[in-house]
Amino acid sequence: MTRVLVLYFTRGGHTAKIAGAIAEQLLSRGAQVDVVDINSPAASQIRWDDYQLVALGACVLYGTYDKSVFKFIAEHRDALSARPNSFFCVNVVARNPEKRIPENNKYLQKFIALSPWTPADLKIIAGKVDYPSWPWYDRWMIQLIMKITKGPTDPKTVIDYTDWQDVKDYADHLLSLIKP
Repeated sequence: MTRVLVLYFTRGGHTAKIAGAIAEQLLSRGAQVDVVDINSPAASQIRWDDYQLVALGACVLYGTYDKSVFKFIAEHRDALSARPNSFFCVNVVARNPEKRIPENNKYLQKFIALSPWTPADLKIIAGKVDYPSWPWYDRWMIQLIMKITKGPTDPKTVIDYTDWQDVKDYADHLLSLIKP
């Protein structure tokens, strides 16, 4: 039976929700799946050889990734690279379809430039705007970015831009990365 490890970094919980949806789809296809937050104690106890595939996802905040994402990758680069692998980037800029193309997404390009790991496969997933749940400084900064990028700025706005069918399709795609 295929075993898949879905790793993620989340800030507000949306990337965790996406990782969970990927896992659900993989389970429905008969895979065994473990979902692990890279900052949880479980992340230090991963038995890498148990997995035939690994997917790592991270969200973008203020145009970059949390430093813990790069720290985790630096510590586990060889293990990540030793099996079929994929990186999924979650950002609100991807609300625009043209920004879901890797070459057109500056946040994914920034990841590729800064990461000590070169993923074999890449995916961009549109994230969520949730002003009411964010601290005032996050809300204010994201509103400023949204004003510049012609996005929503109303502080009551909650919009999930994630295409959940696309997330399922991505999960199915992950299984195709495993060579028989």
